[in-house]
Amino acid sequence: MARKTVFIDFSKCIECRACEVACEREHSGMSFISVFEWQEMAAMALNCRHCEKAPCVEVCPTNALYRDKDGAVLLAPQKCIGCLMCGIVCPFGIPELDLINKIMGKCDLCAHRRAEGKLPACVETCPTDALIYGDFNEIVKKRREKFTEKTIELAKTAERIPLTGV
Repeated sequence: MARKTVFIDFSKCIECRACEVACEREHSGMSFISVFEWQEMAAMALNCRHCEKAPCVEVCPTNALYRDKDGAVLLAPQKCIGCLMCGIVCPFGIPELDLINKIMGKCDLCAHRRAEGKLPACVETCPTDALIYGDFNEIVKKRREKFTEKTIELAKTAERIPLTGV
C-alpha cells in the first residue's frame, strides 16, 4: 500500500498560517496543523506524519486508531477512551485531547475531502505550495531528482567561472 502524506517544504513556508485556518474550517474549529517559527530563521508547519510504523496505532488499547486505504492514520471516536497513550508515544506530540468530548483528536488528512477526490484543505490552501500531498516515496524521489539537477547545474556554472588572482 502506498503511504500518502503531507510533505512540508520548510524553505517555502512563509508563516502565513493559511493551513491552520483551512484545517480549522474543515474540522469544526480544531486545527491539526500548527506553524512554528524556528529561531527567527525559518517557519515550519507541524502536523501528523501518518508514520509508516505509527506508535500511536500500536499503543492504542481500544484500536481506535487505524489506517485507511491511503495509509492515513485515522481515529474512530466511538472507540476512543481518551487515555492519552497515543499522544504520549507520538514522536511529534500530535494527538491532542478534546477537553469537551474527552477523546483524542488528530489529523485525518481530510478524509472527507479525499473521498471526494480533493486534496487535504491545508495543501489546497497553501499559497506557496510548501505543503505537498502524495505518496511519500514518490515525493522524496522527485525532491532528490530536483536536488541532483540543481547540483549538476551549479557544477556546470562553476566550471565556466574563471579563477583569477590565485
